Amino acid sequence: MENRFDLTEDYELEPVPQHKRKGWIKLSIVWTGGIVALSAVVLGGTLGAGMPFTQAVLASFLGSFILAVLSALCCVVGAKTGLSTALVSKFALGKYGAYAVSIVLAIALFGWFGVQLALFGSSLRNVLLDGLSLDLPVLALVITGGILMTVTAFIGYKAIEKLSLVAVPLLGILLISSLVKVMTGKSVESISQAPIIGDPLTFGSAVSLIIGSLAIGAIIGPDISRYARSTKDAVISSFVGYFLGFSIVLIISIILAKATTQVDIVEIMLGLGWGTAALLILILAQWTTNDNNLYSSALGFAVIFQKVPKSIITIAAGAIGTGMAVSGIYENFIPFLNFLSALIPPIGGIYVADFLVNRQKYQFEKIDQTKNVEPLSVAIWIIAALVAFMTTAAPSGFGLFTLTGASGFDAFIVAFILQLIVGKVIKNKTATIDLEQHAKGGKVS
Repeated sequence: MENRFDLTEDYELEPVPQHKRKGWIKLSIVWTGGIVALSAVVLGGTLGAGMPFTQAVLASFLGSFILAVLSALCCVVGAKTGLSTALVSKFALGKYGAYAVSIVLAIALFGWFGVQLALFGSSLRNVLLDGLSLDLPVLALVITGGILMTVTAFIGYKAIEKLSLVAVPLLGILLISSLVKVMTGKSVESISQAPIIGDPLTFGSAVSLIIGSLAIGAIIGPDISRYARSTKDAVISSFVGYFLGFSIVLIISIILAKATTQVDIVEIMLGLGWGTAALLILILAQWTTNDNNLYSSALGFAVIFQKVPKSIITIAAGAIGTGMAVSGIYENFIPFLNFLSALIPPIGGIYVADFLVNRQKYQFEKIDQTKNVEPLSVAIWIIAALVAFMTTAAPSGFGLFTLTGASGFDAFIVAFILQLIVGKVIKNKTATIDLEQHAKGGKVS
């Protein structure tokens, strides 16, 4: 019998019960909290500084729309099965294939947790120093942030939802208030004619930056959408978070950069006179994003270490991520994280295509019947990941050619198409064999 009072119950190894599922409004807030962070505002400022206004806005809409479509496709699988990304991949790639997925997801995500945590600590130090003349060591702030983020990830979806319910409205108020303030006395025409003040960006590279910034989050969508009451709720929340929420934040940040001729969001907020409170809201938004990294990494490891409670796995991952952030190892670790990140988008393409072709096998009751390895799916994973490396510019990749300009999106598309073709061929072949055996059986009788 389910323990309704277990704070850390998060259904990491089973489907989320229907009575625990959420509607699209609460899911949208969780997605927005995970998507919208200090890094998103910085990205918008970079677009505003490096492109004409109209192009920057169009790039924001297009990049966010592609992310929303990617997320919706992946989230449908999570909503239908009620299972995490790591468990869903077991149907498509087999038992040991799913273990490989879990390892890649977990290491990459708690690695990025450490990177973002280092940003959190340094940003908070600057805020406290500028706003309160309080000089605290980055080390103490990183450790404190790591503990706080680990606590919310430890509790799971429930804590992430509650934190997002606080952070998202505050960030919305801050951004809209900033927009109103910078536009007072200015016209849209003056903003649209503002000069480029940063490194120039092409339209294609801007769209690629936008997609690349959140492609992994879209691929691991089942980790959140398993809590969706229906596929409709999953799809709507994906579009509200990725298309509506993300694009609005980018566009407001673009306008702020154009209106103030500043790229640094900290300088912009201080220049507007908002002070420390505004910057603390931005840092809170960073928290709502980073605990998602740790949460999903723990879900991945939970599939491998099934006898260890996810809460313990989360504490361990949080301690490792925090320790690596403190040590400063990420200055040399980021190329490795980029390598792992190229392996993640194909996973989404594989399980989405396989789900579309073999929907009947994606049932929790059949999860123990999965093969140890699905060799064709694993081969597709390798091929699509190689495409990602070949379309990624040096030094992170080989830079041999380009497809869409976003290597993660390239890998997803290649994996999706190949898995769709292979899945349909195998399904048709199996159906033909079944018909032949049935016909032979009829003759014998």
